[in-house]
Amino acid sequence: MTAETNWAGNYSYRAERLHRPTTLEQVQEIVSAARSVRVLGSRHSFTGIADSAELISLEAVASAESGLAGIDVDLAAGTVSLGGGVRYGELVDILRDSGAALHNLASLPHISVAGAVATATHGSGTANGNLATAVAALEMVTSDGEVVRTSRGDSDFDGMVVGLGALGAVTRLTLDIQPAFEVEQRVFEDLSWAALYEHFDEIAACGYSVSLFTLWGEDVSMVWVKTRTDTGAAIEGDLFGAVPATVDRNPVVGLDPTACTPQLGRPGLWSDRLPHFRMGFTPSAGDELQSEYLLPSDRAVEAIEAVRALAPRIAPLLLTCEIRTIAADRLWMSTAYDRNSVALHFTWRPAAAAVADVLVDLERALAPFSARPHWGKVFGADAATIAPLYERHASFVDLVERLDPRGAFRNAWLEHHLLGAG
Repeated sequence: MTAETNWAGNYSYRAERLHRPTTLEQVQEIVSAARSVRVLGSRHSFTGIADSAELISLEAVASAESGLAGIDVDLAAGTVSLGGGVRYGELVDILRDSGAALHNLASLPHISVAGAVATATHGSGTANGNLATAVAALEMVTSDGEVVRTSRGDSDFDGMVVGLGALGAVTRLTLDIQPAFEVEQRVFEDLSWAALYEHFDEIAACGYSVSLFTLWGEDVSMVWVKTRTDTGAAIEGDLFGAVPATVDRNPVVGLDPTACTPQLGRPGLWSDRLPHFRMGFTPSAGDELQSEYLLPSDRAVEAIEAVRALAPRIAPLLLTCEIRTIAADRLWMSTAYDRNSVALHFTWRPAAAAVADVLVDLERALAPFSARPHWGKVFGADAATIAPLYERHASFVDLVERLDPRGAFRNAWLEHHLLGAG
């Protein structure tokens, strides 16, 4: 197999074979014949969630469908349709040429759209749902080789969108789009904890997308505020005592900001400002691990206090920690299901054993807040712990059994973290 490790290099795939089909019919043949199979995306997950005896890359299928990497923009309908192997960096290039935009993007554009959707990956913004909430329809090949199509409003749609790769191979997605817009980005430094506690809701809502970065020391190192120029006004002066940065910054303190999207209030297209990192550069630190937990936004200050109590253990392992907000949705296995959420994201140094050890205490500290771990990142909670966190967990397990009765898309990770309690 050619793809031996994930992006971070912390996980080695055990797959014996990697398929690269060029047509939907070939995907159907491969899936129906495979005893155990998963789709390999951009390899930005930090665990074995995407591993299997056989893997399928859908990149060539996307390219074969049209001259635009399988991307078809319908401005009249307000949608874009794309193949299952497309990455956000490729998609935004086509949308830019069409004068269209997505509602939001994640921190980096390097990830595959289908993989981000399947794991409820998100950007930030109190009014912005995660990336999966943009899905209007999807096409999937199930384990018997059947092509299943579902659209928003269908009975199983809310269960199939954040599917964790457990239901089938997603070969095509249709996303909502809107007219293109511009964003300006400013960074504010040295926000006191007292100011954050007193004004958390105001700070989280002070821009279209807001991210706080901290090493859990004496203050919050940086607040990144992304403001839509057509609907918002830039902050003048300081931000509750945090002062405007005078040079571009990197979320990881001390790293060169060249890889980051432009700041200092310079306006630019949505696609060039909403991510923290630019396409064509190594995002974040590269050599790292990541964990993230989402909890109700009205418990944010309590949860932050609980994490601060662990700062002496956490800080030596951290590259940075990001705090973001995400709007509630109705997708069954979304980490923001039925609750406006705040996300605590930890970018760790590549010390797997030490990180696993500290996660035990971190997850214990966040348990009173019903914290849901991000599906694509490192966490310890098993299925028995996770099942009560999701009202529709049993419904999703039933859906898995209905669409994949022979268990072709199951793997050890899913059994341990999701399906075991079902």
